[in-house]
Amino acid sequence: MVSISDSKTTHPFIELLRPEIAEMDLALPAASALLASYLATGSLPSILSFIIAVIGGYAAITSSYVYNDCCDVDIDSINLPNRPLPSAQLSKQKALNYAVFLAIVASTAALILNPESFVVLIAAVAIISIYSSLAKRSTFLSFVPVGISYGLVPVGIWLAFDPAGILKQPDYGSILPLPAVFLGFMMCFTDWGFTLSGVARDVEGDRARGAPTFPVTFGVPVTAKFVTFMWVVGVIASIAIGITAHLGPVYFTGAILAGLWMLSQSFNFIKNPTPERGGRLFLQGSRYRVIMFGSLIVDVLLMVLSISYASILW
Repeated sequence: MVSISDSKTTHPFIELLRPEIAEMDLALPAASALLASYLATGSLPSILSFIIAVIGGYAAITSSYVYNDCCDVDIDSINLPNRPLPSAQLSKQKALNYAVFLAIVASTAALILNPESFVVLIAAVAIISIYSSLAKRSTFLSFVPVGISYGLVPVGIWLAFDPAGILKQPDYGSILPLPAVFLGFMMCFTDWGFTLSGVARDVEGDRARGAPTFPVTFGVPVTAKFVTFMWVVGVIASIAIGITAHLGPVYFTGAILAGLWMLSQSFNFIKNPTPERGGRLFLQGSRYRVIMFGSLIVDVLLMVLSISYASILW
């Protein structure tokens, strides 16, 4: 729940959305929607449903960013004084209204697609709000709700295209297939690594404001080792997604190569356990997930095209 740098855009409302990691926040719901639809129906989702899911997922993620900025104005005034709120480009009330608006967009999208997705969204919003408003100022385990909430994002998207059968299509079958479970699991663990690497960069501001984050409590060197372990588990989970979903070589090539690169960067963080290196790893983590999700998207599209081509030949 951190930003990698000071304000770069000319519009504060855009800057609140963390544009430097926007590709990751769009690729996650897109990949989740395509994979869920493909495994459930053997085809792609309708264009309208896909667009609604991507917009809804992006709005859900970015609403948490904006709310977090509202809760961290004092810390950001030290770490990132040029951010929209500490630099007074926007008032806290306007930012809160913006967060609510984004949450309404996400809720509307979820309700349109599947009420089960809406239930998951409410749970994710509640959990991430605990982090921003309470946990960060009270425990070094504050990163835990962040990972859980982001692990719920692909689950909510998945249910929009492959209902669990609790609130919709009651005879549908199992609640979640293994690929969906591993997708949520991968997001949860990699987000613990992703978030803590960014928090390591903000260690001085957190310490000055009395926030007992993991890097403040245990130091950046210990954080670097913990972050690396989280990425190891996350990369393994990404391979499990491909195996259980029977994905093709495009996905495995992208996931493995990107995973090895990400692990090399994480081990470099252990060798250079500085706040600045943690900040770079934060951004590198978003790039890893863009490549991994991008590979998944391409792989699913190719498989659907091959099925369509085979049906035409027959």
